[in-house]
Amino acid sequence: MAKPVKKERRYGKGSRRCLRCGTHVAVIQARGIMLCRRCFREVAHEMGFKKYM
Repeated sequence: MAKPVKKERRYGKGSRRCLRCGTHVAVIQARGIMLCRRCFREVAHEMGFKKYM
């Protein structure tokens, strides 16, 4: 028996994913970043943020 197709989430945490790792937890949406906090800390310096050097 085939698995049912999951419906697309339209709102809530399930609708937003990290662009690098795909997690739904702690996604930063400000300025259209769409990265989780862990991935953001890894690439923040390359993006021009000065705090995380």
